[in-house]
Amino acid sequence: MSYDFAPLFRTAIGFDRLAQVMDTASRSAATPSYPPYDIAKTGNDSYALTMAVAGFGPDDIELVVQDNTLIVSGRVSDPQNEGEILHRGIARRAFERRFALADHVEVTGADMNNGLLRISVRQIVPEALKPRRIPVQSGNQTELVTKTETPLPAQTTPQAQANPQPTAAAA
Repeated sequence: MSYDFAPLFRTAIGFDRLAQVMDTASRSAATPSYPPYDIAKTGNDSYALTMAVAGFGPDDIELVVQDNTLIVSGRVSDPQNEGEILHRGIARRAFERRFALADHVEVTGADMNNGLLRISVRQIVPEALKPRRIPVQSGNQTELVTKTETPLPAQTTPQAQANPQPTAAAA
């Protein structure tokens, strides 16, 4: 079954990345299941991707971030002489897993312990994208504060400027 997302994006501005992710997801036929992984939210803006990579060493794993995609790949080094293998239950085949990363998400580190590869990911919201409060000016003010001007001190309000209180020295 195919979905057409074009009507959704006719009235949306700046969601090109979302459209690209949805398009890529709808085109991928079969999602690989090896190696198994977990994604956990470890904080307000941090995540952990844990992959079961038994039989791989740190030198066998490669992590690459390219075009908002985390690519985790594993290549088995030369097999060690372990004698005659009677049953092979530990998969040591090469793999490549791709994970789409949202904007402003960065991989902060990776470590391997007990056959588990743990990749730390953090979302960093730039200062320009954080919510900010916009002051509302009254209609009887003739001068607007611009970004280049210094803001009024916190204790001075427009009403306090219009009705100054007498100071102790003036009384």
